[in-house]
Amino acid sequence: MKGRNIKPEKANNFGEAIKKLFTNLKDFKFLIIISILLSTIGAVMSIIGPNKLSDLTDEIGKGLVIKYKDFEELSKVIPSNVMSGNTSDIKYKGYVISYKDELKFLDVLSTIKGKDDKLIYKKLDKLPKSIKEIIKPSMNMTNIYNIGIFLVSLYLISALFNLIQGLIMSDVSNKFAKNLRSRISNKINILPLKYFDSRQIGDILSRITNDVDTIAQSMNQSLSTLVGAITLFIGSIIMMFVTNYIMAIAAILSSLFGFIFMFIVLGKSQKYFSLRQKELGKLNSHIEEIYSSHNVVKVYNGYDDAKGKFDKLNKSVYDCNRKSQFLSGLMPPMMGFIGNFSYVVVCVVGAFLVIKGNITFGVIIAFILYVRLFTSPLSQIAQGLTSLQSTAAASERVFEFIEETEMEDEANLNDKLDVCKVEGKVTFDHVKFGYNPDKLIIKDFNLDVKAGSNVAIVGPTGAGKTTLVNLLMKFYKVNSGDIKIDDISINSLTRLNIHDLFIMVLQDTWVFNGTIRDNVKYNSEATDEEIWAALKTVGVDHFVKSLPGGLDFVVTDNDSISQGQKQLLTIARGMIKNSPLLILDEATSSVDTRTEELVSKAMDKLMHGRTSFVIAHRLSTIKNADVILVMKDGDIIESGSHDELMNKNGFYAELYNSQFEN
Repeated sequence: MKGRNIKPEKANNFGEAIKKLFTNLKDFKFLIIISILLSTIGAVMSIIGPNKLSDLTDEIGKGLVIKYKDFEELSKVIPSNVMSGNTSDIKYKGYVISYKDELKFLDVLSTIKGKDDKLIYKKLDKLPKSIKEIIKPSMNMTNIYNIGIFLVSLYLISALFNLIQGLIMSDVSNKFAKNLRSRISNKINILPLKYFDSRQIGDILSRITNDVDTIAQSMNQSLSTLVGAITLFIGSIIMMFVTNYIMAIAAILSSLFGFIFMFIVLGKSQKYFSLRQKELGKLNSHIEEIYSSHNVVKVYNGYDDAKGKFDKLNKSVYDCNRKSQFLSGLMPPMMGFIGNFSYVVVCVVGAFLVIKGNITFGVIIAFILYVRLFTSPLSQIAQGLTSLQSTAAASERVFEFIEETEMEDEANLNDKLDVCKVEGKVTFDHVKFGYNPDKLIIKDFNLDVKAGSNVAIVGPTGAGKTTLVNLLMKFYKVNSGDIKIDDISINSLTRLNIHDLFIMVLQDTWVFNGTIRDNVKYNSEATDEEIWAALKTVGVDHFVKSLPGGLDFVVTDNDSISQGQKQLLTIARGMIKNSPLLILDEATSSVDTRTEELVSKAMDKLMHGRTSFVIAHRLSTIKNADVILVMKDGDIIESGSHDELMNKNGFYAELYNSQFEN
C-alpha cells in the first residue's frame, strides 16, 4: 500500500456495542416490536406463497393433459360391458355413452398398444364425442380462480405489512437520531472543559453528525430487514423439509458454501468498519481546522502542506472504505452464484423425482421459489450484519461520548450568592493547580481583591493568567487551596450561580449568525434602548446605524464586518449583563489604537462599581488599574500600581519598555 500504512486496530466489542444500542432504544421498544412482528408476518406470508403456487401449477397442469385415470377406467368398463352382451347405454360421471360409441372406442383402443401418451393424443380426435368429453384436458377454473385470488391477497397483504413496518422503522430511526443529538447537546453542556481541551473539535463534530447518521440509516435499513430475512431463512428450511426432504437436503447442501463464505467475510471486514469511523473523525478534524484558519494557510503558503496531510487522511478513509466495502461487496455476487447453482441442483434432482413419480412438476416450481427465499435471506443477513458492524462502530463512538465523565453533580450545594447583593470581594488562598497533577502551573497563589477593585494581570505567555480566570469561573477545580467570593468558597456554589456573577469578554470574538440585536442581548431580556446605550458606550452605535436594518441586520460569516467591530459587539454584550464581577481577557487585542482609546474609556465605565480582572499583553491599556499583578511561572512576582512597578524597574518595567523598543 502506498502512502500512509493503516494497521487496523483490534475490532471493538461488537456485542457490547449492540447491547448498548438496544438498551438505549428502550423508549421505542413497542414500535420496534410491532415493526418486527409485521416483518415476521410478511415473511411468513411469503413462505406460504410457494406451496400455493405449487397447487396452482398442478391445477393448471391437470388441464393440459388428458384424464388418464378416466381413460384407464373406461378401457376396463366398456370392453367388459360389450363382452357381456349388454347393448344398452352406460352412464359414467354424468355422461351417457351409447353402445355405438362403445364399439367405436373399442376400435380406437385396439390401435393403442400399452400406455403410449403420444399415440393417445393422436387418437383423441377419433374417439366418440361422449368419451372424448370425459377424457379430454379441461381446467377447473373455480379452483384456479380461488388459488389465484388467495395468492394475490397473500402477496398484497405481505407487501402492505412490509410497507407499514418500513414506515415505522423510518420514524423510529429518525426520532432516535434526534434523541441522540439532543442527548449529545445536553452532554456538551455538562462535560468539563478539559474534555474539549484534549479532543479535536472535528472528531467531536463527526460523532454528532456522521456517527449519528450512520446509526439512523443502519437501523432504518437493516434491523427489520434482518429479522424478516432470518424468518424467511428458517421458514423456508422448514417448508422445504415439509414439502420434500430429499430436495431440501440437496438445496441446503448446495448453499452451504454461502454460509462459510459469509462468516469468513464478516470476520475480516469488522475491523475496517471500526477503523473507518475513526479515520473519518480525523479527516473531519483536519478539514475543520484548515477551513477555520484558511487565511493563515493562504498567507503562509501552507496549501501544499495542508493538502498533503488531507490527501493522507483522505487516503486512509478511502483505504478503510475500500477494504470494508470490497469485502462486504463480495457477498451479493457470491450469494447470486450460490442461488443459481442451487436452482440447477433443484431442477436436476426434481426432474429425477418426477420421472420416478415421487413428486409433481408443481413441487419443482415451489422449490425454485424456496431456494430463492433460502439464498436471498443469506445475502440480506450478510448485508444486515455488515450494516450492524457500521452501526456498532458508530454507536460505540457516540455512547463513548455520552458516557464521558461529567462535571460533579452540584445538587447538594445549597449556598447561593444574590447577584444584586454581592459586593465583589475575591480571595485566592494558597491555590495550586496543574492540568496534569504531576506538573503544577500555579504553585502557591495568594491574593486578596477588595470589592470594586480593578486588578490587572500581566505576564509572559504560559505564566498562568488565563488559567487563573478558568479557576475563578470554576471551569477547572483547584488541586488544593481555595477561591472565595465574598468569603464564600466557590466549591459550595454552583457553576450556574458563579457564571451569573461574572461578565466575561474574551480575546476570541464570538458572533453567531443572527441579528445585531440578538448578538448583543444574548441570553438576556434587554430592551432596544438598553442595547443602543451599550452600543453608544462602546462607540459602535454609528456603525450599527449605518447597517441596513440597524439592529435587525443579520450577521453572517460572509459579511464585511471587521474583527475589531465584532469585538466591540461582544464588549457591548458584556455591558448588557448587570453582574458585580468582570473578566476582560485581552478584550482589546482585536481593535486598532484609536478604537482602543475609545474602548478603554468605555471599559472604565463598565468597570465602575465592579470588581474587575483584566488580562492584558498590551500594557498601555492597564495603566489605570488599582493593582497590577505580575505573574511568572504560576507565581506573583510583583504587584502594585503602574507607577510603583515602573519605579521598581523590575520585570514589569522590562515588559512595559520592551513594547516600545524599535
